[in-house]
Amino acid sequence: MKGRSILIFDMDGVLVDVRASYLASIAVTAQHFTGKLPAPEIIEEYKEAGGWNNDWALTHKIIREAGCADVSYEDVVAAFQSFFLGPKNDGLITREKWIPANGLLDRLAQNHQLAIFTGRPREEAKLTLRRFAPTVVWDPIIAEEDVLNPKPAPDGLRAIASRQSGAQLTYVGDNVDDARSARSAGVPFIGVAGLQQTSLTRLLREEGAKAVIADVNEIGEVV
Repeated sequence: MKGRSILIFDMDGVLVDVRASYLASIAVTAQHFTGKLPAPEIIEEYKEAGGWNNDWALTHKIIREAGCADVSYEDVVAAFQSFFLGPKNDGLITREKWIPANGLLDRLAQNHQLAIFTGRPREEAKLTLRRFAPTVVWDPIIAEEDVLNPKPAPDGLRAIASRQSGAQLTYVGDNVDDARSARSAGVPFIGVAGLQQTSLTRLLREEGAKAVIADVNEIGEVV
């Protein structure tokens, strides 16, 4: 597939609106241990600063900073997953919303190979992809378990590049960790600013984004 264009998508905030799922799970897990719901701005500030792509680690930090230093990381992960997945995958994950408009990915697939590099565990990624985009071919899907070092390390993008010799890669993400991963891998980056267009657009451009769009549905204008 020499010379093939590969569009690599992050999932959360790019393909999937996770405000009522992952971000809500951070908040309710923190409340579970501290008795207080953290302000959304706190979570947003950490995400914008970078280095907090792992929602379990971020939740643990918020809990410890609230004065609950004796809560273990393992207990945080267990509680988070109970809220997010629920007993039968019927938890907050069911509140996710798919962002791409009908037909967008099919049109992109006519000229690009579609791939995913996400910080999600593989099974959580597959649950959402099967629910919203069961017919879309993603080749490959690089998830949390597939990399030694998570974003902002470039491991996932380098893994895709090593499998696709000569391909032209572009990474589409929504935070500074995505942008830094792309820069370290030498892969062009398109930022998705979402609702935080003023502040996040500036941050993503500072991190080397070749373009910043408000929504993944605008991607056809920049690729």
